[in-house]
Amino acid sequence: MLDALSPEEWQALALSVKVSLWATVVSLPLGIFAAYALARWRFPGHGLLNGLVHLPLILPPVVTGYLLLLTFGRQGWIGAALWDWFGFTFAFRWTGAALAAAVMAFPLMVRAIRLAIDAVDPRLEEAASTLGASRAVVFLTVTLPLILPGVIAGAVLAFAKAMGEFGATITFVANIPGETQTLPTAIYSFLQVPGGDGAALRLVLISVVVAMGALALSEWLSRRVAARIAGR
Repeated sequence: MLDALSPEEWQALALSVKVSLWATVVSLPLGIFAAYALARWRFPGHGLLNGLVHLPLILPPVVTGYLLLLTFGRQGWIGAALWDWFGFTFAFRWTGAALAAAVMAFPLMVRAIRLAIDAVDPRLEEAASTLGASRAVVFLTVTLPLILPGVIAGAVLAFAKAMGEFGATITFVANIPGETQTLPTAIYSFLQVPGGDGAALRLVLISVVVAMGALALSEWLSRRVAARIAGR
């Protein structure tokens, strides 16, 4: 299947992997923090934070992409400052595609990690605290090892979601071959031209294989880590 890919199809596949990896790696620390805050802390605005985290799940992706354009575009209130101060922009760049993918995948990542944190007995953390460990030390030595399967599952789910992101990406960064054209937008482009069905089908099959492979890898890694934690 891979041997039959044209240079344009290879370019879309490579860019999708690059965008998805960056989206996952950069958002993972924030995802762990948000999941821990939602699971363990009670503070004014807790419900608002929970709503904001999950908002991309219920908003149409095009709306999310438009909001990203308003915020991080060259004329956006953050994007304009980035351009004026650093000469950097997200709009119509692969970095913008990574940002859009990260935003759309973030709720899935946080949800998986939060479920793992909810499953940890708080008394284990309290016991470590009574021995004089700081909150950061307790998290790094007690909580994080126990939730590692959930962290892995959340990261892999986010990667798979990022690979399939279309609406927010095409709205925010358009569909520029070699710059922002990922697998989903390449499939869309091929379906718009006569004779493009074959290329679109190849990319669809690759997308399915990558998504299923990511889910299988998530299950395998989670089981291995859980078994190691359990001492088996």
